[in-house]
Amino acid sequence: MVNAVLRAVERYDMLSRGDSVIAALSGGADSVSLLHILISIKEKYSLNIYAAHLNHQLRGVEAERDEHFCKILCEKYNVPLYVRKRDIRALSEERGISEELCGRDERYAFFSELSSELDAKVATAHTASDNAETLLFNLARGSSLTGAKGIPPKRGNIIRPLIFCTRSDIERYCRGNSLDYVTDSTNLSDGYTRNKIRHNVIPTLRQINPSFELAALRFCESAALADDFINKSALELIERAKCDGGYRAYTLDSSEPAALCKRQADFSAEARHISLLKGIIKSGGAVDLGGFKAVCKQGILRFSPKDIKQMPYNISFSGSFEFEYNGAHVNVGLDNSNNELKDFTFRTRRGGDRFTFPKRNVTKPLRKALNEQKIPSELRDGLLVMCRGETVLWCEGLGYSQQGEALQKSNKLKVIISKRGDNNA
Repeated sequence: MVNAVLRAVERYDMLSRGDSVIAALSGGADSVSLLHILISIKEKYSLNIYAAHLNHQLRGVEAERDEHFCKILCEKYNVPLYVRKRDIRALSEERGISEELCGRDERYAFFSELSSELDAKVATAHTASDNAETLLFNLARGSSLTGAKGIPPKRGNIIRPLIFCTRSDIERYCRGNSLDYVTDSTNLSDGYTRNKIRHNVIPTLRQINPSFELAALRFCESAALADDFINKSALELIERAKCDGGYRAYTLDSSEPAALCKRQADFSAEARHISLLKGIIKSGGAVDLGGFKAVCKQGILRFSPKDIKQMPYNISFSGSFEFEYNGAHVNVGLDNSNNELKDFTFRTRRGGDRFTFPKRNVTKPLRKALNEQKIPSELRDGLLVMCRGETVLWCEGLGYSQQGEALQKSNKLKVIISKRGDNNA
């Protein structure tokens, strides 16, 4: 099995000499094997090895047993162990998500924090069997081609050295090396969808092909290549379709809507979302994409936050100032060294706001100014406005007013907004 790990490491360039690696350690057979193999190849790559264990506090005495086991194991191997306890049940209820998803989020948040602290890669114990289960789970949910990619062998600083190993390989490795491990009792129950696939579906597919997990892995690799090619082609089409305020729908009709969702809303679209998005691209309308909505009107497709934050942001300072707003990064520079400039506010528009166009010396209600510049109506309530008292100095999508431009030209004021798709100003 060590050869299979080395093959994965070399094929996906997982390790370099002198790397620091954190082994995600649950105490189960997979993670114990992972830690043991990392130790066995430590000298080959001159590795610095750590381990991390998250106690989910879901299984009472059993969870404490797992944590204690990991501590004893790491003491035996002289591997530094980092442990964190999180009340996953309470957190999942608070966030309105499943315990399984909440546990995953907390694990990866823990790993990411440690990775930054130790300047280390994170090795998880995902196997070819886990990949097959993920593939089937995604297909059963109606996933797009992206879901058919399964578990990526390498993603950022996360590596999966066991990806070419099956669960039966792991069991043989543990027996052959006399490795003790703990068993999570929840893995024995069909109460979880993944366990139903593991206990009922995979064994049936193995009857058709005893090497089903490895065949599934090859399929996922092919799907990943196809998905990457499609995304690259789609992004080229998306760039050609780009216009002020959105994308020309007639150009997007043959493009890949999933790439748009990921780019504009950081949203991994399922097949139903893609179908709905294709529908509005063709005929107009709106669709819900989680925290975002897509609207296609008058031949233009736009994305906007569904729940727009409209919180005033009061500032009184000298120098630079930065903040995040609805996915945008706002950088403000204000020269207030003489303390002459006061009462600056960032907020959303209000009734009665007026905007003076600098070159035309014409003042109009802000509503009419936005309409005149063809700012989409569904975006207007979320646009940032910078005021001094009741005077609009700058508005997202319009830029500086006459009063704001005077401050900008005298180097008293600078506003830059970025990472907001097509609404940058």
